[in-house]
Amino acid sequence: VQLQASGGGLVQAGGSLRLSCVASGIIFNINTMGWYRQAPGKQRDLVARITSVGMTDYVDSVKGRFTISRDNGENTVYLQMNNLKPEDTAVYYCTAGPPYAMKWGQGTQVTVSS
Repeated sequence: VQLQASGGGLVQAGGSLRLSCVASGIIFNINTMGWYRQAPGKQRDLVARITSVGMTDYVDSVKGRFTISRDNGENTVYLQMNNLKPEDTAVYYCTAGPPYAMKWGQGTQVTVSS
């Protein structure tokens, strides 16, 4: 299983980024896909997830600002991040599968300057 995340970078507060994660080695369209993040000195937490049928779930701090979506034809999950805040600074990880058998990508750094 490979989960290749991209799209991170440095952006000013209020700006936008779109993260992408291309999956291989899994049957993409039956898997719940997710994005987690880990800030320096903090634990890794769920940001958003999307089920195989498109149901979504977000952590409260990103509701209304972030949107998770998926393209089953391209085996890709996206995280559109708008109105970014300095507290969104973290390494963002793409995941596939349920919590008891979750696969992780390598992470992409998002840095939001104030």
